[in-house]
Amino acid sequence: MAAILRFRKLCFLEPSSQSSCNEHKKQRAKRDERKMRENCDAGEDGLRRKGVKEWRCIDSCCWVIGLMCTAWWLLLFLHHCMPASLPGAEPPGVRLRRQGVVALHPVVLVPGIVTGGLELWEGRPCSDGLFRQRLWAGSFAEIFKRPMCWLEHLSLDNETGLDPAGIRVRASSGLVAADYFAPGYFVWANLIENLARIGYEEKNMHMAAYDWRLSFQNTEVRDQTLSRLKSKIELMYVSNGYKKVVVVPHSMGANYFLHFMKWVESAGGGGRGWCAKHIKSIMNIGPVFLGVPKAVSSILSAESKDVAFLRAMAPGLLDSEIFRLQALEHVMRVSRTWDSLVSLLPKGGEAVWGNLDWSPEEDHVCDWGTRKYQQQSKTKGNETDGRHSFQVQEPTKFGRIVSFGKTGSSPDAISSKSNASCGKVKTEYDEVSQETIQKIFEERVYTADTLLDLLRSVAPKMMKRAEAHFSHGIAENLSDPKYNHYKYWSNPLETELPEAPDMEIYSLYGVGIPTERSYVYKLSPPGKCRSIPLQIDSSADGSHNGCLKGGVYFVDGDESVPVLSAGFMCAKGWKGKTRFNPSGSATYIREYKHIAPANLLHGRGLESGAHVDIMGNVALIKDVLRVAAGASGVELGGDRIYSDIMKISEKIKIHL
Repeated sequence: MAAILRFRKLCFLEPSSQSSCNEHKKQRAKRDERKMRENCDAGEDGLRRKGVKEWRCIDSCCWVIGLMCTAWWLLLFLHHCMPASLPGAEPPGVRLRRQGVVALHPVVLVPGIVTGGLELWEGRPCSDGLFRQRLWAGSFAEIFKRPMCWLEHLSLDNETGLDPAGIRVRASSGLVAADYFAPGYFVWANLIENLARIGYEEKNMHMAAYDWRLSFQNTEVRDQTLSRLKSKIELMYVSNGYKKVVVVPHSMGANYFLHFMKWVESAGGGGRGWCAKHIKSIMNIGPVFLGVPKAVSSILSAESKDVAFLRAMAPGLLDSEIFRLQALEHVMRVSRTWDSLVSLLPKGGEAVWGNLDWSPEEDHVCDWGTRKYQQQSKTKGNETDGRHSFQVQEPTKFGRIVSFGKTGSSPDAISSKSNASCGKVKTEYDEVSQETIQKIFEERVYTADTLLDLLRSVAPKMMKRAEAHFSHGIAENLSDPKYNHYKYWSNPLETELPEAPDMEIYSLYGVGIPTERSYVYKLSPPGKCRSIPLQIDSSADGSHNGCLKGGVYFVDGDESVPVLSAGFMCAKGWKGKTRFNPSGSATYIREYKHIAPANLLHGRGLESGAHVDIMGNVALIKDVLRVAAGASGVELGGDRIYSDIMKISEKIKIHL
C-alpha cells in the first residue's frame, strides 16, 4: 500500500512539486542577491568611511594621461641632462687656452626674458617657508605643491606693473642667476665654464641679472638695476687694468642693454663718452632687436606653435569642460601683467614687416625637408659674398601677421557663447564685449601697423600700461626732443647708438630652423569653460612644401627669432654711418647653421642654432672667448652669413 502511494505521488504530484521547487530556488537566489548587495553596500560604506573613493572611468583616463605625461617628461629630462659635450671631447675653452687665448677684457652677461631666476622676499600666508627660495628658474616644485599661490606671486600689479601689495619677488644674483633654467637644462652654464677655462672668474665676469617681468625703466625705478650695472662696469674697468668690457646679451637682453646705453649717457649721468670709454664690444646672442611675432600670439591667445600642435593632437585637453584645467587662462592672466612682453612686439610697422601684399621674406623657400645651404658664405673682413642655390616656389604674404580663416565659429555663434570664465579664472577677455570680438573677426587681416590696435582692443589694461614704456615705430627725426623719453630707448629704429666709433656690435644667431612669422586664427568653439575667444587654427595648412603648417607661417630663424629681427640692424640699419649709428661703430653678423644632434647621447647638440641651445654651440663659444681675449671682428673673419638676410635687408626701404 505504501509503495502504491509513493508511485502515485511520483506519477501525479511531481509536476506540482517541481514547480514549487523552482519557485523555492528563485526565492533563494533573490535572497542571495539581496545579501550580496547588502554586503557590497556595507563594503562601500566602509570604504567611504576610510576615505577611499569609488573608481570611475574618468580616473582611468587621468591615470593614462598622467603616465603618458610622466614618461614624456622623463625622456625630455634625460635628454636635456645629457652633457653639452660628449665624454672625452675637448671643451673649446681648453683648446683655445692651449693656443694661447687667455682672459683679457672683463665680461658682462645679460640674460633675456624668462631665463633668469626669481626668488621670494615677501609673500602672502600661502608662501610660508619659501623665503628666498626660487619661484622661477629652479626646480619648479611649487607648481605642484601650491600652484595658485605660485601664480599669484609671479603676477605683477595690473595697474602699476610693479609689486602687488604684500608681495616682493626679486631677481636672483650672481652667476647662478641664469646658469641653468632647470636642473640639467643649461642656459649660460657652458659659456661660463669655458670662460673660466681661459682664466675668468667672478672678479672679471658678471651676470647682470634683472627682473625680466618689469619694463626696462621700472627695473631702475624699483631695484636700481641700471645704476648698479653702471657701477659694476666702472669697477670692473678699473680693477682689471682699465680694460674695456665685453658685453654679451642674450635675446631680450639685447634690447635691455640698448636701453641701458641710452640711460647711462643721459639720466644715468655717465655723459656722451661713457660707452666709448668702458665698452669694447657688444656680442648679442639671438637678439630680438625688431621684436618677434610669437609675442603677438602670446598676448592674443597665450599660444604658440607648440600649443596649437597640442590642441590638434589632443582636442579639448587644454580647455575641456571635464578636466577644467584652463591652463591658457592662467598663463594669460599672469603674463599680461608682465610689461616686458610688450617690448617683444614687432617694431618698424609695415615698412619692415610687410603689408597685405608684400613682405621682405616673400621669396623665402619653405621646403624644410630638402632645403640645404648648398654654398657656404665667403667672408673677407667685414664684407660678405654669400650666394645660395635657392629657387622661389611661391610668394607667401608674411606681412599678414594675424589673419582669420574660414573655419571655427561664425560671428553669429558669438552671441550664444558665454564670455564668463569657468570657475574663478578671470582674464581681460571677460571685460571685452561680444561686439568687439565680432568686429575683430570681421576685420580678417592685421599687419604690423594695425596689430597694435587689435591688441589694444583685447588687452586694454596691459597695452595702456606698457605703451608708456615702449614704442614700436620708426623715428622720422631723431633730433626731435620727444625721443629723449625712455620709452624709445630700447627700439633701435627710434634711438641712436652712442658715440663710440671703436665699439664693435655683433649679432650672433642660429639659422636653418622653421621660425614663427605669422598666424591664421579662428574663433574658439562655444563652451562655458573657454574665456579666450580666439585661437590659432591648427587645421590651416598650405601645400606639402609650403610655409603654412598648423595655422602658423614659418620663415628662417632660430626657432624663436626670425633672421629679419636678429640680423637687419647689423646688416643694414647700423652698417656704416647711418642716422641710427652716427659714429659708425663696426657691426658684424655671425650666423650658425643649425645641425640637430645625431642621437640622444649628443644631448642638445654642439652645433645647435636654436634660440637657447645655441649657448652650447662650440663655434659661438669660440667667437665669444676670442673677442673677450682681445680679438676684433676682422680677426674673427668678419661677417659669416648663410641666410638671405642681405637680400631681405635690401628690400626694406627705410631712411638711413
